[in-house]
Amino acid sequence: MFIQTEATPNPATLKFIPGQPVLGSGTLDFRDPEEAAGSPLATRLFEIEGVTGVFLGSDFISVTKDDGEWQHLKPAILGAIMEHYLSGAPVVETGGGESDSAGAEFFDDADSDTVNTIKEL
Repeated sequence: MFIQTEATPNPATLKFIPGQPVLGSGTLDFRDPEEAAGSPLATRLFEIEGVTGVFLGSDFISVTKDDGEWQHLKPAILGAIMEHYLSGAPVVETGGGESDSAGAEFFDDADSDTVNTIKEL
């Protein structure tokens, strides 16, 4: 599995393209591990020290970091994405009481320009 990476307008966010569908349609934005509870992929990414946000698109995953360096975080993120896809686990769990938030977007209004720019990429 080859995962491409792309820079975004926000230097604290990097876009990862796994070459496989992520959500298919819609987007999900997680700002903390509690919000990510319904997504095994996002949960796995939040387990990496320094990850502060995960945005899932149709065919990409954007990860936001704190003050850490990408050279230290990127290998762990690539490994987590690869392990997730190899495990066969769903990107987002369906069913249960979480259906109300399926396809919903959760992000700070101050970040709306960045989110829209990422969507356009």
